[in-house]
Amino acid sequence: MTAPSDVVPADPAEIRLIDLEKRFGAVRAVDGVTLEIRTGEFFSLLGPSGCGKTTTLRMIGGFELPTAGRIELRGRDVTWDAPDKRPVNMVFQNYALFPHLDVEGNVGFGLRRRHVDRAETRRRVGEALDLVHLAGYGPRRPNQLSGGQQQRVALARALINQPNVLLLDEPLGALDLKLRKQLQVELKRVQTEVGITFVYVTHDQEEALTMSDRIAVMHRGRVEQLGTPEGLYERPLTRFVADFIGTTNILTGSVESIDGSVARIRLGADAVCHAVGTGLALGHTVELSVRPEGVELRATNGHAGDNAAGLAGKIEQVAYLGGSIQYWVRTDGGLTITAVTPATGDRHAVGGKVDLMWSPDKALVLAESTQAQEEVRT
Repeated sequence: MTAPSDVVPADPAEIRLIDLEKRFGAVRAVDGVTLEIRTGEFFSLLGPSGCGKTTTLRMIGGFELPTAGRIELRGRDVTWDAPDKRPVNMVFQNYALFPHLDVEGNVGFGLRRRHVDRAETRRRVGEALDLVHLAGYGPRRPNQLSGGQQQRVALARALINQPNVLLLDEPLGALDLKLRKQLQVELKRVQTEVGITFVYVTHDQEEALTMSDRIAVMHRGRVEQLGTPEGLYERPLTRFVADFIGTTNILTGSVESIDGSVARIRLGADAVCHAVGTGLALGHTVELSVRPEGVELRATNGHAGDNAAGLAGKIEQVAYLGGSIQYWVRTDGGLTITAVTPATGDRHAVGGKVDLMWSPDKALVLAESTQAQEEVRT
């Protein structure tokens, strides 16, 4: 079920986690995580609070020791190595800058501890500040910088030591929305320029989709699904992934007929639709994911024909989103379905009657099991 772009090359992985577990007393924070992170990719661990993503990151960095399993960096077992014995650096959400040092002192701190000579330190500090667009800020103190500038200093300080891997634990979480979006672009630019592996932890799905080459969606300590941003959004395997990555309509129905990979789903006494799925059986109850932008609305005074989605309803609420319009529709059968259409298209008013339509490939049958990582593990 993995897209061709998700096939792992024969080269050794930058990071390999094998059956990684972490327990805190009776709580299993990380539960058998196995995955590979490729050299030079921007890889995100995405999930809600408590899903195990930060604990996984801290085990990669050596700040937490696993209860079981193995961690390899470029083929070397580092499971029990101390953080300073691993070719990784970490950027935290709270920046952790030294207030008594200026920007130049903060960025060059690691080089001075390694007794790099003064001229070389100054040169590399200058290069690091150029990279994060802070040239000329060397004499300033952290309290003279904005939150975004402080985060750039923390990034420069981590990169100056030339690690193989940079670990980032929700580094943009304390910033306002506009600044977060700006720094998302900057982080991806920096990662592309330096060419090292970034492992990024976030609970923000839009952030992960914007920057990542691949994403591991975590849920209850396990990898629910692994794939590219497009693959996860367009082809979620489970209800959790479909609902967590973006927004979607979750519909429940029973399989009425099957024609190849397309199933006719009975949603209610007077409602049917068609959906794409595999391994289905007649009479089985299934859940469907239909993205709002995949739903087409047409004004009507009658009932939707059987060749359409088979749903008719009335507009209950409308929201203008700038380039698009969001509609909440109550179907004749009592379902609430969200649709998002271009603002340049036909408009529908509250109370208007509409037919709801989508092509079968816009409705995906979700897996019954939440152990989707077994199907998508690369």
